[in-house]
Formats: sequence, C-alpha cells, structure tokens
Amino acid sequence: MDFIGAYTPGNLSYLLKGLLVTLEVAVISIVLSFIIGSLLGVLRYAKIPLLSKVIAVLVETIRNLPLLLILFFTFFALPEVGIKLEIVTAAIAGLTLFESAMIAEIVRGGLVSIGKGQIEAGRSSGLSYTQTMWHIILPQALKRMIPPLVSQFISLLKDTSLAVVITLPELLHNARGIYNGGNYKIVFPILLLTAIIYFLINYSLSLLARALEKRLDTDRKQGTGLRKIRQNQKQSRPIPESF
Repeated sequence: MDFIGAYTPGNLSYLLKGLLVTLEVAVISIVLSFIIGSLLGVLRYAKIPLLSKVIAVLVETIRNLPLLLILFFTFFALPEVGIKLEIVTAAIAGLTLFESAMIAEIVRGGLVSIGKGQIEAGRSSGLSYTQTMWHIILPQALKRMIPPLVSQFISLLKDTSLAVVITLPELLHNARGIYNGGNYKIVFPILLLTAIIYFLINYSLSLLARALEKRLDTDRKQGTGLRKIRQNQKQSRPIPESF
C-alpha cells in the first residue's frame, strides 16, 4: 500500500470532481423524486377512480425492478426509440424514476397512518378535501415520514455509485480511474478514502434527520403543553357572580 502516492493533489482533485458530480446528481434526483413521489403518493391515497389504480400498478412495478436495470434502460434502451440522453441526465432520470416510486409508497403510508376521523372532522368544520389534506393531514403525516424519507435519500446518494455502469464520472468512477492505470498499490488507500467520504456525507444526513425529528417532537410536546395550560386556565377561571 502506498498512501503517500495515493493522496497526491492530482488524485484528490480528481476524487473531488467525482464527488461534485455525485452530489449534483443526488440533489437533483432527491428534489425531483420528492416532488413526483409526493404527488403520486397523495393521488394514490385519494383513491380517485381508475387513476389511483394506474398509479398503484406503476409504483409497484417500478419498486420491484432493480435500479441497475432502470439505469440501463434510460441510457441504453431509450436511444433505440429516439430518446438519447446525456450520461448525467440519464442517471438523474433513472434515479428519479426509481426513487419517486419508493417515496410515493412512503408518502401513502404516512397518510394512511393518520386516522380518517381527522379528515371527517376537517370536512365537518367546513374545509374542502384539499384544504383538509393540506392543513391537517399532510403536516402530521410529514413528521412521521421524515425518518423513512431521510433513509431513502441516503440510499439514493449511495445508489449514485451504481451509475458507474453507464460511465457516469461520479465519485466511485473516478476512484476506479485513479488505480486502473496499473498502480494497484494505491487501491486500498483510494477506496478507503472513498468509503470515508460516503460515510461522512451519509452520517451527516442521519444526524440532521435525528435533529429535525427531535425538533418536531419537541414542538409537538410544547404544543400539547400549551393546550393543557390553556385548558387549566379556563378551568381555574372564577365563576362570575350572578346578579
């Protein structure tokens, strides 16, 4: 093993370029898949005739396909029907398609976990179905969805390494490119550094998710405490004397 020979400025710069591509693909895919997945999850939960069933079939089909197959499809199969995508675009499209299906199921599960009585209460108070979902159901469901959503985003970040099969110049691709020149003494140091980079990014996301979950739980407890205080204040108010 040659740690000194592995961590040269040129090699570190090459790894950094790969890391930037990884983060670019991951961030764009996360944003797009969250938007698309949330919409699909809500529509599936709404049980709209025919549309919900079509979405359910699509989501279940994509969820049960290997991500590697989807990446092959977006990069190698689509050009056969006249749709040619650049490597980065193909990777984003494949990851977004796969993760949207996973997030749609997480969103649907989060909505199902909220009691239907709250929907009925919202409707009976004069709110429309959309207003009830937006102001009552979704805020509560989102708190429950945070842990699985962050876990899925971490998986997405790690799954960007699978795009090496379509030669996406991401972190793992560039790591392989450094030692593929024949200097196998630097394989261990380079892969060790690559593993550390993945770990630091994903562990940071995990800590962020824990902090956010704790914050939301604290807000919920404070809200419960305020309601109890207000109830006690109402109960402790002196009864006005009758004249």
